[in-house]
Amino acid sequence: MEGKKRVYKFGGKTADGNSTMKNLLGGKGANLAEMGLIGIPVPAGFTITTEVCTEYNLYGKDAVVQTIKEQVEEAVKATELTMGAKFNPTDGSFPLLLSVRSGARASMPGMMNTVLNLGMNDETVKIIAEKSGNAKFAYDSYRRFIHMYGDVVMGVEAEEGHHNPFEVILDELKAAKGYKIDTELTVEDLKTLVEGYKAVIREHAGVDFPTNPWDQLWGSVCAVFDSWNTERAILYRRMENIPSEWGTAVNVQAMVYGNMGDSSATGVCFSRDAATGEDQFNGEYLINAQGEDVVSGVRTPLEITTIGSKRWAERNGTSEGDRVKNFPSLEEVMPSLYQELNVTQQKLEDHYKDMQDMEFTIQEGKLWMLQTRNGKRTGAAMVKMAVDMLEQGLIDEKTAILRQEPNKLDELLHPVFDQDALVSAKEISKGLPASPGAATGQVVFSADAAEKWAADGKKVILVRRETSPEDLKGMYAAEGILTERGGMTSHAAVVARGMGKCCISSAAGLVVSKTSMTVGGVVYKEGDFISLNGTTGIVYEGKVDTMTATLDGDFAKLMELAEKNTRMYVRTNADTPDDAKAAREFGAKGIGLCRTEHMFFEGDRIWAIREMILAEDLAGRKNALAKLLPIQREDFYGILEAMDGFGVTIRLLDPPLHEFTPNDAASQVEMAERLGVDVELVKAKVESLHEFNPMLGHRGCRLGNTYPEITEMQARAIIEAACDLKAKGFNPKPEIMVPLIGTMQEFKMQEDIIREVAAAVFAEKGLEVDYLVGTMIEIPRACLTADKIAEHAEFFSFGTNDLTQMGFGYSRDDAGKFLPIYIEKGILKHDPFQVLDQEGIGQLVEMACEKGKAARPSLKIGICGEHGGEPSSVEFCHRVGMEYVSCSPFRVPIARLAAAQAAIRE
Repeated sequence: MEGKKRVYKFGGKTADGNSTMKNLLGGKGANLAEMGLIGIPVPAGFTITTEVCTEYNLYGKDAVVQTIKEQVEEAVKATELTMGAKFNPTDGSFPLLLSVRSGARASMPGMMNTVLNLGMNDETVKIIAEKSGNAKFAYDSYRRFIHMYGDVVMGVEAEEGHHNPFEVILDELKAAKGYKIDTELTVEDLKTLVEGYKAVIREHAGVDFPTNPWDQLWGSVCAVFDSWNTERAILYRRMENIPSEWGTAVNVQAMVYGNMGDSSATGVCFSRDAATGEDQFNGEYLINAQGEDVVSGVRTPLEITTIGSKRWAERNGTSEGDRVKNFPSLEEVMPSLYQELNVTQQKLEDHYKDMQDMEFTIQEGKLWMLQTRNGKRTGAAMVKMAVDMLEQGLIDEKTAILRQEPNKLDELLHPVFDQDALVSAKEISKGLPASPGAATGQVVFSADAAEKWAADGKKVILVRRETSPEDLKGMYAAEGILTERGGMTSHAAVVARGMGKCCISSAAGLVVSKTSMTVGGVVYKEGDFISLNGTTGIVYEGKVDTMTATLDGDFAKLMELAEKNTRMYVRTNADTPDDAKAAREFGAKGIGLCRTEHMFFEGDRIWAIREMILAEDLAGRKNALAKLLPIQREDFYGILEAMDGFGVTIRLLDPPLHEFTPNDAASQVEMAERLGVDVELVKAKVESLHEFNPMLGHRGCRLGNTYPEITEMQARAIIEAACDLKAKGFNPKPEIMVPLIGTMQEFKMQEDIIREVAAAVFAEKGLEVDYLVGTMIEIPRACLTADKIAEHAEFFSFGTNDLTQMGFGYSRDDAGKFLPIYIEKGILKHDPFQVLDQEGIGQLVEMACEKGKAARPSLKIGICGEHGGEPSSVEFCHRVGMEYVSCSPFRVPIARLAAAQAAIRE
């Protein structure tokens, strides 16, 4: 562990690192170094690398502290020189106080620990009070530090069912003095709190609060490393697909203060609107406050820009006079500093060529930038920003595509409130539109309740006074989030936008308790329905109907760019003409999977299938199938028409026959009466169809090869529909897919039946259509013998759901009992039914592609399993040379974007 550089300094317009070193310095550390290098005012400090976090987890605290001790001490000295202050002074010099923050490669807002004002003790607080001439500021900073250090480093937190002990003391003092807000506290009050907080630590931690700044520093650094593996950080990484082995850097930086009086302030700002994508500088600030005051929601922050302030006032019905007097913008209160901030944010956006999320502090009239990062944004904002920046010449087409997170497009494709339903909806409150979208659900008041109710299949709205990182699992489970406090940059707002969740913060008149919320004198208890419009900030009572969202020109432009830059095209999995039409509107070029068995469950069709199952001989089965033929033909006609000119892959009957028969006695009696047979015959047939492992039983091509009349009927229905369409001037392209083959002979027997039927239909109709006969590759043996199968099959379509099931030996129906535990313990990185296992199942797929193409170079290859709409799986499909992927209609745009990204990265 010796000899390596593990600590990188920054400050005073110099830095050891830069923005290209995010893997080593984390996003925050790399950007702090970069800001210094381009002349942005950044408080000096240093970054302990992500590699040290890995070493910390491997070797433990003592070994790592000893290894980095010398480099950290050197970096502290450099920080002292730059800032003109001393850490742990013994000569009366102005004390250097530090912040200790995390900084992973990928942004994880609020997920890990932070300690501010580090270096304070009974001596340094007196020096700061004397030299600053502001004793209130000094002791307020000291009590904040003890609270934060006790919580983050020493583990002093609220016991179950109780309030935070530090907050209890604060609330009691405020109540006794009649104070409403913290700023009313006097110096003597703050000194009382300091001693009270120390006593809390002594009582709960069993040791005294550490007064040596070096002990405080090492405790804080280790607490940040420890927070990498907290429950909330692990959950966030899992949600955002951030590898656990990356680790976090630790950024130690000189403190600057926004709470030194009315010439000081702090805030969070964005170079563009993170919710809508509008090219408008925006953000929030507070006079005489520390940074956590802005994001915690304890005080309602004000808008930075005048236009933002006026919009806020308009939404809340605040008069212009009242706004200027009580809710002025930073632009109005500190015009010169606002102008400096505005120039700085534009400089940072131009430098990084992306929307920036920034934190700043104004200390007694001097602006300091504490952080910049590429800001999280909603799906709509993501699309708009990329298109706008492309048109502004800030980025090129490929960058615009690569900047998209494909899964975020989901936010644009799902329902919004039906405008007609809103006419009669009862508005009960209005707050800040923190994250757009529409959500209806039953209110719950804790993260645990949200998680439990959602697991039971209920849609919930998580309602909180303000959210914290501990609420993450509940926010993830909820349809939307509503808070009493907080602004557009609060924890709830930032995290909800990152998740694509609807969120309204600082709702007017909302009072939230542990078990209810009160608005306008009306009490809403757990389980009551409310609806949130995150785009307008309006809260409605009860349920409000939704409707399909309308996509704008920016979305269309993005899809044009994707089309222009892609090689692999996208089909859809669709079983009805309506689904096919919807997918075509999203840009699907054909159908990759039409599941014919889904058609058998509509209306009275099931009875024809059941009649066939009960038939005692071939004649009886053919008679029943003859009733299905015109129905199937009509279905195929509609689907082929909807995808006119594009290939439509139609899978022959796949599931075992028992799925079409009833298991309960009452339904068996109904079946007997409906079909005019003895109920005992029905029971006997149901029993005979029972299989110990039906997924590996009498299904797929095995049905078609034992009952060839089924294949004959389906093939005839497909070819007749195609011929009828061609006669009317359409260009149908049916592709008949044989499911579940494991041997070439299984496929060949089905192919012969299909081609014989096609030849007969062509003779009858007096015309021919182009069609293909291929197979679904979903059995490992089919991958191993793909070259033999490709001698006859004209296309392969990978059914990766079953291939994953058979490859892993996991039952999809039962794997939910252990897969979450496997992922939590790191046995698996992802659920293999959601994200294709490229290491194992991927080898089978790649092998089959190579073998198949070698035997038949013209072989068309695609994928129709659910992985066809998952971005990393789509990229894999591109890499192994597939022609297309297929997915559900609403995931078609996601797959199109992922396919374009794969081509660009190639």
